[in-house]
Amino acid sequence: MPSSWWTPIDAYCERTEPSFWAEPLNAVSNAAFLMAAAYAFILWRRKGGRDWPALWLVAVTTVVGIGSFLFHTFANCWSLLADVLPIAVFIYSYFLLAMRRYLGLALLPAVGVTGFFILFNMGTEQVWSSLLPGFTLNGSVGYIPAVLALLAVGAACLVIKRSGAGRALLLAAGILTVSLVLRSIDAMVCPAWPWGTHVFWHLLNGLVLFLLMRTAILHAPPPASVPR
Repeated sequence: MPSSWWTPIDAYCERTEPSFWAEPLNAVSNAAFLMAAAYAFILWRRKGGRDWPALWLVAVTTVVGIGSFLFHTFANCWSLLADVLPIAVFIYSYFLLAMRRYLGLALLPAVGVTGFFILFNMGTEQVWSSLLPGFTLNGSVGYIPAVLALLAVGAACLVIKRSGAGRALLLAAGILTVSLVLRSIDAMVCPAWPWGTHVFWHLLNGLVLFLLMRTAILHAPPPASVPR
Protein backbone atom coordinates (compact mmCIF):
# COMPACT_ATOMS: atom_id res chain seq x y z
CA MET A 1 0.00 0.00 0.00
CA PRO A 2 1.48 3.41 -0.97
CA SER A 3 2.68 5.55 1.92
CA SER A 4 0.05 8.18 1.07
CA TRP A 5 -2.66 5.77 2.20
CA TRP A 6 -1.22 6.05 5.72
CA THR A 7 -1.34 9.85 5.81
CA PRO A 8 -2.96 10.85 9.15
CA ILE A 9 -6.30 12.64 9.06
CA ASP A 10 -7.37 14.90 11.90
CA ALA A 11 -10.99 15.70 11.08
CA TYR A 12 -12.83 15.81 14.40
CA CYS A 13 -12.68 17.70 17.66
CA GLU A 14 -12.07 14.66 19.83
CA ARG A 15 -8.81 13.75 18.07
CA THR A 16 -5.87 15.72 19.51
CA GLU A 17 -3.05 13.31 18.57
CA PRO A 18 -2.56 10.40 16.12
CA SER A 19 -2.80 7.39 18.44
CA PHE A 20 -5.27 4.52 17.90
CA TRP A 21 -7.56 5.46 20.81
CA ALA A 22 -7.40 9.23 20.34
CA GLU A 23 -11.15 9.26 19.56
CA PRO A 24 -12.63 6.89 22.16
CA LEU A 25 -16.19 8.25 22.01
CA ASN A 26 -16.25 8.41 18.22
CA ALA A 27 -14.79 4.91 18.00
CA VAL A 28 -16.95 3.13 20.57
CA SER A 29 -20.17 4.84 19.47
CA ASN A 30 -19.98 2.85 16.23
CA ALA A 31 -21.54 0.07 18.27
CA ALA A 32 -24.82 1.88 17.46
CA PHE A 33 -24.56 0.64 13.87
CA LEU A 34 -23.79 -2.91 14.96
CA MET A 35 -26.73 -2.87 17.38
CA ALA A 36 -29.00 -1.52 14.64
CA ALA A 37 -27.89 -4.32 12.33
CA ALA A 38 -28.39 -6.94 15.06
CA TYR A 39 -31.91 -5.76 15.92
CA ALA A 40 -32.81 -5.57 12.23
CA PHE A 41 -31.47 -9.08 11.68
CA ILE A 42 -33.64 -10.40 14.51
CA LEU A 43 -36.67 -8.71 12.95
CA TRP A 44 -35.69 -10.09 9.55
CA ARG A 45 -35.60 -13.62 10.96
CA ARG A 46 -38.97 -13.16 12.68
CA LYS A 47 -40.48 -12.01 9.38
CA GLY A 48 -39.48 -15.22 7.65
CA GLY A 49 -35.82 -14.71 6.83
CA ARG A 50 -36.30 -14.67 3.04
CA ASP A 51 -36.19 -10.96 2.23
CA TRP A 52 -32.74 -10.86 0.62
CA PRO A 53 -32.67 -7.13 -0.23
CA ALA A 54 -33.35 -6.34 3.43
CA LEU A 55 -30.65 -8.78 4.52
CA TRP A 56 -28.24 -6.94 2.20
CA LEU A 57 -29.04 -3.71 4.05
CA VAL A 58 -28.34 -5.43 7.37
CA ALA A 59 -24.98 -6.67 6.07
CA VAL A 60 -24.04 -3.24 4.73
CA THR A 61 -24.97 -1.59 8.03
CA THR A 62 -22.62 -3.99 9.80
CA VAL A 63 -19.83 -2.98 7.43
CA VAL A 64 -20.69 0.70 8.02
CA GLY A 65 -20.07 0.22 11.74
CA ILE A 66 -16.79 -1.61 11.16
CA GLY A 67 -15.56 0.89 8.58
CA SER A 68 -16.38 3.88 10.75
CA PHE A 69 -14.60 2.26 13.70
CA LEU A 70 -11.50 1.79 11.54
CA PHE A 71 -11.51 5.44 10.51
CA HIS A 72 -11.95 6.78 14.03
CA THR A 73 -9.07 4.64 15.27
CA PHE A 74 -6.53 4.52 12.41
CA ALA A 75 -7.61 7.94 11.08
CA ASN A 76 -5.79 7.84 7.75
CA CYS A 77 -6.59 7.77 4.04
CA TRP A 78 -7.29 4.06 3.61
CA SER A 79 -9.56 3.95 6.67
CA LEU A 80 -11.41 7.00 5.35
CA LEU A 81 -12.42 4.92 2.33
CA ALA A 82 -13.46 2.10 4.67
CA ASP A 83 -15.72 4.66 6.34
CA VAL A 84 -17.34 6.47 3.42
CA LEU A 85 -17.73 3.72 0.81
CA PRO A 86 -20.09 1.48 2.86
CA ILE A 87 -22.22 4.54 3.69
CA ALA A 88 -22.54 5.32 -0.01
CA VAL A 89 -23.44 1.69 -0.74
CA PHE A 90 -26.19 1.80 1.88
CA ILE A 91 -27.62 5.09 0.59
CA TYR A 92 -27.80 3.97 -3.03
CA SER A 93 -29.00 0.46 -2.15
CA TYR A 94 -31.78 1.86 -0.01
CA PHE A 95 -32.78 4.38 -2.66
CA LEU A 96 -33.15 1.59 -5.22
CA LEU A 97 -35.13 -0.50 -2.74
CA ALA A 98 -37.38 2.47 -2.02
CA MET A 99 -38.09 2.98 -5.71
CA ARG A 100 -39.11 -0.66 -6.06
CA ARG A 101 -40.70 -1.45 -2.72
CA TYR A 102 -42.41 1.79 -1.71
CA LEU A 103 -43.10 3.54 -5.00
CA GLY A 104 -43.66 0.37 -7.01
CA LEU A 105 -41.42 1.20 -9.98
CA ALA A 106 -40.38 -1.52 -12.39
CA LEU A 107 -36.72 -2.56 -12.29
CA LEU A 108 -35.41 -0.51 -15.23
CA PRO A 109 -37.13 2.77 -14.22
CA ALA A 110 -35.99 2.22 -10.62
CA VAL A 111 -32.39 1.72 -11.76
CA GLY A 112 -32.64 4.81 -13.98
CA VAL A 113 -33.95 7.03 -11.18
CA THR A 114 -31.28 5.65 -8.84
CA GLY A 115 -28.62 6.49 -11.42
CA PHE A 116 -29.94 10.04 -11.63
CA PHE A 117 -29.84 10.30 -7.83
CA ILE A 118 -26.22 9.11 -7.82
CA LEU A 119 -25.26 11.80 -10.34
CA PHE A 120 -27.16 14.42 -8.32
CA ASN A 121 -25.39 13.30 -5.16
CA MET A 122 -21.96 13.37 -6.82
CA GLY A 123 -22.50 16.92 -8.07
CA THR A 124 -23.93 18.39 -4.88
CA GLU A 125 -20.65 19.37 -3.24
CA GLN A 126 -19.36 21.07 -6.38
CA VAL A 127 -22.53 23.12 -6.77
CA TRP A 128 -22.59 23.93 -3.05
CA SER A 129 -18.96 25.09 -3.05
CA SER A 130 -19.57 27.34 -6.04
CA LEU A 131 -22.60 28.94 -4.39
CA LEU A 132 -21.30 29.00 -0.80
CA PRO A 133 -17.49 28.89 -0.96
CA GLY A 134 -15.85 28.11 2.35
CA PHE A 135 -19.13 27.04 3.97
CA THR A 136 -18.41 23.30 4.11
CA LEU A 137 -20.59 22.30 7.08
CA ASN A 138 -17.57 20.41 8.40
CA GLY A 139 -17.71 17.98 5.48
CA SER A 140 -21.43 17.27 5.82
CA VAL A 141 -22.62 18.70 2.49
CA GLY A 142 -22.41 15.32 0.78
CA TYR A 143 -25.14 13.94 3.04
CA ILE A 144 -27.72 16.60 2.19
CA PRO A 145 -29.03 14.63 -0.85
CA ALA A 146 -29.82 11.70 1.46
CA VAL A 147 -32.04 13.97 3.58
CA LEU A 148 -33.74 15.36 0.48
CA ALA A 149 -34.31 11.85 -0.86
CA LEU A 150 -35.93 10.72 2.39
CA LEU A 151 -38.19 13.77 2.38
CA ALA A 152 -39.15 13.34 -1.28
CA VAL A 153 -39.79 9.60 -1.13
CA GLY A 154 -41.55 9.90 2.22
CA ALA A 155 -43.88 12.57 0.84
CA ALA A 156 -44.49 10.50 -2.30
CA CYS A 157 -45.44 7.52 -0.14
CA LEU A 158 -48.02 9.64 1.68
CA VAL A 159 -49.47 10.79 -1.64
CA ILE A 160 -49.90 7.22 -2.92
CA LYS A 161 -51.41 6.13 0.41
CA ARG A 162 -48.45 4.16 1.70
CA SER A 163 -48.59 6.13 4.89
CA GLY A 164 -46.70 3.68 7.10
CA ALA A 165 -43.59 3.81 4.97
CA GLY A 166 -44.04 7.54 4.35
CA ARG A 167 -44.20 8.45 8.03
CA ALA A 168 -41.19 6.28 8.80
CA LEU A 169 -39.10 7.88 6.05
CA LEU A 170 -40.07 11.38 7.14
CA LEU A 171 -39.18 10.54 10.73
CA ALA A 172 -35.81 9.22 9.55
CA ALA A 173 -35.31 12.44 7.56
CA GLY A 174 -35.99 14.53 10.67
CA ILE A 175 -33.55 12.56 12.81
CA LEU A 176 -30.92 12.66 10.07
CA THR A 177 -31.31 16.44 9.83
CA VAL A 178 -30.61 16.82 13.54
CA SER A 179 -27.70 14.43 13.16
CA LEU A 180 -26.27 16.47 10.28
CA VAL A 181 -26.45 19.65 12.34
CA LEU A 182 -24.53 17.97 15.15
CA ARG A 183 -21.94 16.66 12.70
CA SER A 184 -21.56 20.10 11.16
CA ILE A 185 -20.91 21.96 14.43
CA ASP A 186 -18.29 19.52 15.76
CA ALA A 187 -15.36 21.90 15.19
CA MET A 188 -17.35 24.97 16.27
CA VAL A 189 -18.13 23.63 19.74
CA CYS A 190 -14.65 22.21 20.30
CA PRO A 191 -13.36 25.06 22.52
CA ALA A 192 -16.30 24.66 24.91
CA TRP A 193 -16.89 20.90 24.49
CA PRO A 194 -13.58 19.11 23.82
CA TRP A 195 -15.25 15.78 23.02
CA GLY A 196 -17.10 17.31 20.07
CA THR A 197 -20.49 16.34 18.70
CA HIS A 198 -19.54 13.71 16.13
CA VAL A 199 -20.41 10.98 18.61
CA PHE A 200 -24.07 12.02 18.34
CA TRP A 201 -23.85 11.64 14.56
CA HIS A 202 -23.07 7.98 15.14
CA LEU A 203 -25.74 7.41 17.77
CA LEU A 204 -28.52 9.13 15.83
CA ASN A 205 -27.51 7.55 12.54
CA GLY A 206 -27.63 4.13 14.15
CA LEU A 207 -31.26 4.93 14.93
CA VAL A 208 -31.85 6.22 11.38
CA LEU A 209 -30.47 3.06 9.78
CA PHE A 210 -32.52 0.87 12.10
CA LEU A 211 -35.70 2.79 11.21
CA LEU A 212 -34.93 2.42 7.52
CA MET A 213 -34.18 -1.29 7.75
CA ARG A 214 -37.24 -1.89 9.92
CA THR A 215 -39.42 -0.09 7.38
CA ALA A 216 -37.96 -2.14 4.53
CA ILE A 217 -38.57 -5.39 6.40
CA LEU A 218 -42.12 -4.51 7.47
CA HIS A 219 -43.04 -3.49 3.91
CA ALA A 220 -41.54 -6.50 2.18
CA PRO A 221 -43.52 -7.94 -0.74
CA PRO A 222 -45.29 -11.29 -0.28
CA PRO A 223 -42.84 -14.22 -0.05
CA ALA A 224 -43.68 -15.52 -3.51
CA SER A 225 -42.60 -12.26 -5.13
CA VAL A 226 -39.38 -11.71 -3.18
CA PRO A 227 -36.45 -11.73 -5.68
CA ARG A 228 -34.24 -14.80 -5.45
